[in-house]
Amino acid sequence: VSPANLIVGLPAAAAALWVSLQLLPPGDRRLSYGALAGILLRLPWQSLVAGIDVARRALDPRMPLRTGFIVFPSRLPPGSARDAFCALMSLQPGTLPVGAGEKDDILFHCLDTAQPVAAQLAAEEARFLRALGQERRDA
Repeated sequence: VSPANLIVGLPAAAAALWVSLQLLPPGDRRLSYGALAGILLRLPWQSLVAGIDVARRALDPRMPLRTGFIVFPSRLPPGSARDAFCALMSLQPGTLPVGAGEKDDILFHCLDTAQPVAAQLAAEEARFLRALGQERRDA
């Protein structure tokens, strides 16, 4: 990283953060910074392990891909929190949110539908909800 880039980039990032906080409507929940840090610290390791798995499946003819779709019954209501969860899950190789299902479901494309993808998504969503400071969806 060039120092010249930091001279421009840091004030720009600070200004964007300030504008975002000014425009964001006040919320009724508090972020859990510890849970958020846990998600961010897990992400590189998960991505590495999942990337290796995807590469093995793509390059080894004995490991057939069982692609398909699963419907995940999300506890997150439609909105910015759900969008952030989908963005986070799109970084995980092997699963990709592709749209909304019926009700409050999220449709995911998976490389291997025989894997416990829904259970893994539920665990990630629970971590995400803790980071948002909510354990369960408000009705």
